[in-house]
Amino acid sequence: MSAESPKIDHTEFTNPNLEVLYSVDQIQQRIAELGAMITSEYRGRDLVLVGVLKGSCVFLADLMRVIDLELTIDFMSVSSYKDGTVSTGDVEILKDLSNPIRDKDVIVVEDIVDTGLTLSRLLEILDSRGANSIKLATFLDKPEPRIKTELKIDYTGFVVPNRFLVGYGLDAAGRYRNLPFIAAVRDPSAV
Repeated sequence: MSAESPKIDHTEFTNPNLEVLYSVDQIQQRIAELGAMITSEYRGRDLVLVGVLKGSCVFLADLMRVIDLELTIDFMSVSSYKDGTVSTGDVEILKDLSNPIRDKDVIVVEDIVDTGLTLSRLLEILDSRGANSIKLATFLDKPEPRIKTELKIDYTGFVVPNRFLVGYGLDAAGRYRNLPFIAAVRDPSAV
């Protein structure tokens, strides 16, 4: 006789270890507001949205669909962890832009900004490539860990507490990126 699988009383979207902080409706409303601001400010300019992979993909997809302008998108993937869990501040480009940004107006699109170390270095790298302007849009701003870095965020979805967050592109070991909301993990050791 085989043992039966334990019955699961929840799905990934109703996981009791997750506390929803921002609902689907709140997220979509805020992104529409950001899109309207960007549309107003970048009319008549050569706009490129640069998504920082992997976390920004969901935010970038929703944001670009509410910016009523001609624009292009590109992606970068960077790392500063060198197989560790703490940023070294040295940025390694894992995937570079596909097209030059010289004489273009760039908005770097990020999922979350916390210490800002890697992002500050990435912005320096992009600035050396001759763009007209470079601004930063982040879905979530977690300012509490940012003690060593002065970082100007031009477009912010939500300012969040210093908690372990998942969903809407943010992950825990690759899991939870598909959640349509932002949640705090109640017990990170149970992830």
